[in-house]
Amino acid sequence: MEQCEAEGRPRSGRAGKRRIAQIVLALAVVLLAHASVAVRAQAEPKTIGILFVRETLDRPPPLSLLDIPPSDEGLAGAKLAITDNNNTGRFLGQEFRLDAIESAKADELVSEVEKRVGEGQHFLVLAVQPQTVLKLADALKGKDALLFNAGAPDENLREEGCRANVLHTGPSRSMLADALAQYLAWKQWRRWFLIAGQRPEDLAFAEALRRAAKRFGARIVEERTFSVESGSRRADGGHEQIQQQIPLFTQNVGTHDVVVVADEAEQFGEYLPYRTWEPRPVAGTQGLVPTSWHPALEQWGGTQFQNRFRRSANRTMLPLDYDVWLAVRAVGEAATRRRSTAFVEIAAHLRSAEFELAGFKGQKLTFRDWNGQLRQPILIATPKLPVSVSPQPGFLHQFSTLDTLGVDRPETKCKF
Repeated sequence: MEQCEAEGRPRSGRAGKRRIAQIVLALAVVLLAHASVAVRAQAEPKTIGILFVRETLDRPPPLSLLDIPPSDEGLAGAKLAITDNNNTGRFLGQEFRLDAIESAKADELVSEVEKRVGEGQHFLVLAVQPQTVLKLADALKGKDALLFNAGAPDENLREEGCRANVLHTGPSRSMLADALAQYLAWKQWRRWFLIAGQRPEDLAFAEALRRAAKRFGARIVEERTFSVESGSRRADGGHEQIQQQIPLFTQNVGTHDVVVVADEAEQFGEYLPYRTWEPRPVAGTQGLVPTSWHPALEQWGGTQFQNRFRRSANRTMLPLDYDVWLAVRAVGEAATRRRSTAFVEIAAHLRSAEFELAGFKGQKLTFRDWNGQLRQPILIATPKLPVSVSPQPGFLHQFSTLDTLGVDRPETKCKF
């Protein structure tokens, strides 16, 4: 009897252990199943769509064959940014998709954009005319849509005509003019001879230059308007005619240090360097130019950024490519920081004080809360190389030196 009980106890102990092991195994299977479901749910990417909207324009050919714009200008920057977004987003189960539409008719763009937003598109990057920016913003007012203006430098879009659903990644004319004026002041080239074209965009940049001159202590000694006659572009008479025309146009001007040109339409500005009556540097829209990006920038990781773009697009990066890249990356950065694909969450972070974006310019870029403009350093460059970066040393600000470029908070006329 004692022997049986002695033998029975171990058998009962082994059975209990087996039972416990079975229960533990069953629990482990259940937990693994739940974990697998959770992992699969987390691994399923949540797609964030970004729509690139481009307005095609019938423009005259540039003065130089080297300046013929590529067919994918802007779009190539968006494609690189989508790749960058997905490289980061895949770790959070986020996926970014790029769509693109283009038209020469603003009404067609507005109609198609409204349709896309109705289908769930929330983020739009614009390379369109200023009036089209306003049409799109007004058409989407009150809807879950955020627009990024990458292509229009007009001050009105950021001031009297500002819209609460628009952010601006391309620099304004006042930012460009202020950046140039700071550098000219740093060089002590304070006496300007201003030459402007007749087109509206030329007049707008000329006004930005006048404002910048007053702001940074320069003096415009004389202004002249360059008239471009129809049919006079390029080779009518060749370089011999131009070689005589430009010196005659620029003679008998008061003492000046620099010729400042406002020719956004690129109709005559390239003729000025090395042809003026007096030997003076040329700056503005031609010669020494302020720009958001330059294809030869190497600082702050610029080289690897340029190389990645070249491999992607098979060409160099242009300013519009960069401004579009910034817009698409801004969406990706906000989605990453909030760990969310919800429109409300991303839009809120973009407008918050916590948002900042690395733009290969040596410091973080942020949006101004008073007009939606992206703060960023501006490059001062020749066609071949960057010369300097503004803000220049010595130009101080109580909050951010980047706010010495463009319209500051106390000056703004924007009321969302």
